[in-house]
Amino acid sequence: MHTVFYVSDGTAITAEVFGHAVLSQFPLPFEQLTFPFVEDKEKARAVRERINNSFHQSGKRPLVFHTIVDDELRSIITGSEAMCYDFLNTFVAPIEQQLGVKAEPRAHRSHSIANKHNYDLRIDAVNYALDNDDGVTTKEYDEADIILVGVSRCGKTPTSLYLALQFGIRVANYPFIDQDMKQMNLPAALKANRHKLFGLTIDANRLQEIRQRRRADSRYADIDQCRFELGQVERLFRMEAIPFIDTTFHSVEEISVKILERTGIRRKIY
Repeated sequence: MHTVFYVSDGTAITAEVFGHAVLSQFPLPFEQLTFPFVEDKEKARAVRERINNSFHQSGKRPLVFHTIVDDELRSIITGSEAMCYDFLNTFVAPIEQQLGVKAEPRAHRSHSIANKHNYDLRIDAVNYALDNDDGVTTKEYDEADIILVGVSRCGKTPTSLYLALQFGIRVANYPFIDQDMKQMNLPAALKANRHKLFGLTIDANRLQEIRQRRRADSRYADIDQCRFELGQVERLFRMEAIPFIDTTFHSVEEISVKILERTGIRRKIY
């Protein structure tokens, strides 16, 4: 098995994201190790030793994806017995030439509290999502950017939190529960915010599997109940012309981006 190291003098999130994207193209298993905040020579040498030990033990040159700003620390890591890939400097030099502006490298710039406006937007959006999760309250729906609706366990909460954390979007979510099914109408709070509604649905068998793990052998997890609820809710979506997507085969990342694409809502943070 090949070993992959993600190394950074910051959080290493950028190195991980780039590295995962690249490695996803290869149908191979990888042992993946992350080393954030490699901010001094001692730490850099210790990481280099780990990399070299990996090579000596396995006989396979490790892959190192790094985003290290400091030249001296970078040279310590790239002096290891590994194939090293520098995501930052690969792009910085040609962009400097294109823009005619010299870059000003600084550690922690990508994922820090330095940009207070973005940080505050992110925290505010996450707090809003938590406060307005699962229909606990509908009093703040006028402040939402979008309101996700659907049956219980179709992916509303993780999608709400992801949209908040990654994009700074204020998301509320409302579950249609068993008691709603006999008379499927939009509650007054949702009608008042009709233009903000977006529906999520899911395959009945997948929903049954998820619910079974949460509440085994209950009416809630019964396959016929799942089919009934989904049929009722999807009928409501069509009747009210609420846009919706099927979450069955999509990750929370894919669901979130599809929602932004369909609604035209612009992300507030990068």
